[in-house]
Amino acid sequence: MNTERSASGSPQHLNTTGHASVHQVTKSPPPSLSRSREVVLTTTAEPTSTAVPPKGKYTGTSHLRTEDARLLSGHAQFIDDIAVQRMAEGAILRSPLAHARIVSIDVSEAKALPGVYDVITGADLAGVAGPMPVIWRPIPDQRIAPAPALAQDTVRWVGQGVAAVVAENRYIAEDALELIDVDYEPLPAIPDLDDALAEGAPRIFEDWADNISGSLTLTNGNAAAAFEEADVVVSGSFRHHPSYACPIETRGCIADFDAYSGKLSLWLNTQAPNLAREMFAEVLGIDVSKVRVRAPELGGGFGLKFDFYPDEIVASVLSKRTGRPVKLIEDRRESFFASSRSRDMRHDFEMALRSDGTILGLRGTAYGLLGGAFGTVGSGPQWASVLNTSGPYKIPNLDLTIKSVVTNRSPYGSYRGWGVPKGNIVHERLIEFAARALNMDRMEIRRKNFPTPEEFPFFTGSAFTYDSGRYSDCMDLCMQAVKDAGWEERKAQAKAEGRSLGIGYGFHVEVGAYGPSRILNMVGLDHSGFDEVTVRMDSAGKVTVFSGQIPMGQGTHTVYAQMTADGLGIPIEDVTIVTGDTDSCPYTGYGTGASRGLTLGGAAIINATGRLKDKLTRIAASMLEANPDDIEVEEGRFTVKGTSAKGVTTAEIGRAAYRNLHGVLPEGETPTLEEVDVFDPTNMTTSNGCTALLVEVDRETGQVQLLDCIQAHDAGVIVNPMLADGQIAGGLAQAFGGGLYEEFVYDEEAQLRTASFMDFLLPTASEIPPFTFLHQETPAPHIPGGMKGLGEGGTIAGVSVVASAIDDALSDLGVAVQEFPMSPPRLLELIQEASATPGTDASEGANAR
Repeated sequence: MNTERSASGSPQHLNTTGHASVHQVTKSPPPSLSRSREVVLTTTAEPTSTAVPPKGKYTGTSHLRTEDARLLSGHAQFIDDIAVQRMAEGAILRSPLAHARIVSIDVSEAKALPGVYDVITGADLAGVAGPMPVIWRPIPDQRIAPAPALAQDTVRWVGQGVAAVVAENRYIAEDALELIDVDYEPLPAIPDLDDALAEGAPRIFEDWADNISGSLTLTNGNAAAAFEEADVVVSGSFRHHPSYACPIETRGCIADFDAYSGKLSLWLNTQAPNLAREMFAEVLGIDVSKVRVRAPELGGGFGLKFDFYPDEIVASVLSKRTGRPVKLIEDRRESFFASSRSRDMRHDFEMALRSDGTILGLRGTAYGLLGGAFGTVGSGPQWASVLNTSGPYKIPNLDLTIKSVVTNRSPYGSYRGWGVPKGNIVHERLIEFAARALNMDRMEIRRKNFPTPEEFPFFTGSAFTYDSGRYSDCMDLCMQAVKDAGWEERKAQAKAEGRSLGIGYGFHVEVGAYGPSRILNMVGLDHSGFDEVTVRMDSAGKVTVFSGQIPMGQGTHTVYAQMTADGLGIPIEDVTIVTGDTDSCPYTGYGTGASRGLTLGGAAIINATGRLKDKLTRIAASMLEANPDDIEVEEGRFTVKGTSAKGVTTAEIGRAAYRNLHGVLPEGETPTLEEVDVFDPTNMTTSNGCTALLVEVDRETGQVQLLDCIQAHDAGVIVNPMLADGQIAGGLAQAFGGGLYEEFVYDEEAQLRTASFMDFLLPTASEIPPFTFLHQETPAPHIPGGMKGLGEGGTIAGVSVVASAIDDALSDLGVAVQEFPMSPPRLLELIQEASATPGTDASEGANAR
């Protein structure tokens, strides 16, 4: 059934088959942003945008995805759908041991197998390929051991490639792998953090003094003095076990080296084709101009396909050696070992507060488990995690340390939210521990420490300056929705029936628009962050937008078409979006991730369409013998204000600009209709949101059932509410998986024990609760259009709110969740410990003084 609303516009409780969305704007937004919404909030500090999308037919509406027709009809082309003439297929032999010295490799039998074209080992790569690149180096003087695409002397994780075969087909290649004889000398394995840090622990890299790759401490104010002055100190050790993004489509590539031209052409299911192009050139020692990367449809990415992998270099070398295109597709089992692992961190933190709930200081150490080699993003996610431990709160005194530790696990990489979900766990858990210690309302402690709208832009004390926000308003919006949905009544009814329901709350900030190139270069990124688009109208009046961004299910083509159509005043059917080819599409500095697609790519479209519309208007005015100021446009037809009888269409303007210039093109106006915009923002954006979660805990089994979820969210201007809701819902679903189900479990030999869907548990539609979303709009002051980004907000918010809800359901026991995923055995152990010692506080650190 449809969601009904009260007269005041408040959402009523949803059934379990859908979600609802409510939108808000500031009371007096810029005129071109004003839209009809159910609820209006006032604000005392009203941000304005430097440029805004024109009010039009498409922007701000829930337009169906333009991509869906080809996806649902089966016409979309994914990496494994692509075949190239004379194409061979490859496979990689992966180490069965987590740590071992390679004594010898015999590939003679594999090479002799009929149908095999070539077999290579790490020794074959030594002279033709450099180490895998690491683009994020935020920790000064960090030790980074060079990592070849295939192991040469030592393997350092289960699944590391040691040899590769290319054959007529994958079946023969797999058979050949079994004929390769590798003699390993086992070495002591370091499976986990405590093993790596233990005194006298074996070293993963023999020339290192220990297993710590690097350390960085960020300070602001005087944390030591703040903790001395504090009335209450609360602390926790928060452990998020490793997981990974697990997209429905595994990674793959087709590499085709042309010996005649020296050009390497690739099909690659990547989120960052321009970045990949740069890295292919760097590792293989060829000119960037000789590399072409094309990205087909992506069956999900979530950060995992942002990273650059050894397999892609292996395929390229095999293609060059054999003179054939080489397809290399990761199978599902390989994906558990060879794709980026993430989330693997421990945060030991404490917070100092006054008795009235004012936060005085935050300090602690975060440990990031990097694995046996550095992934593409290095220590970037761990660094981001520490920067976000203060969250949305005013904390004047900070002492934050990150330590990057190597282990015999696969490399750490990107996953939606990067390191921020773990930082969110720290501040949201400690806030709730403080509320418990001070006997205060948890929401009022949050409110007390929020920066007010007048205090923006707000410097966090570590690295980020938040652009704008109305945090208390957003939190109130969420709390009112919870009240209207009757959650407290449901909780009371369940208690009367002997059941345990709990309401969890969490507040998050999402730093998006990772793009200020000079800033990112300063903090350790070896790449740029700007975005570039080309908007071109042809001689028939149809428009093509070329972008370096990559669609992977988030609706990029749709929102770009919406913004282009409104920006030029043309039908959306006249807009085509082209992405995924470094030869034809413009350069995007960082790729698709970090909430950049709309904030940077969309901003560039607004700028480019604005200039192109001005040119169209000037040409139309010349053709109509009118003043450009008197021209207006609707649905691709330019007319003189006050009369609609006389006008010109974009098709007529296109013909004039390309073919029949004489007498119609204004003097000094250049032919053709094209605008290019490069957008490099002055700052990042800051979205925020308050999430509420209703759960039921079975005290006998430790099972947690997710019953309902509400999120009030402020991501600036919303271009497509339906797609925005879908982004948040998907992010929350992934976070709930990390909070309750998904985990890579390693044994004492660093062997992965959850390497299939029999053991690695993903939430299904049966486990995910219904959602209600409420959007508040506070435009980003420095982004054309005012968008802030929301692709990672759900992922950031979802883990800590699971813990909050469980704690609330078990408040009588004093349970304090600090480990994730909080699986039934872990929760049952907490329940049993708390039941055995009634009256104690399981937060292990709520120390009042």
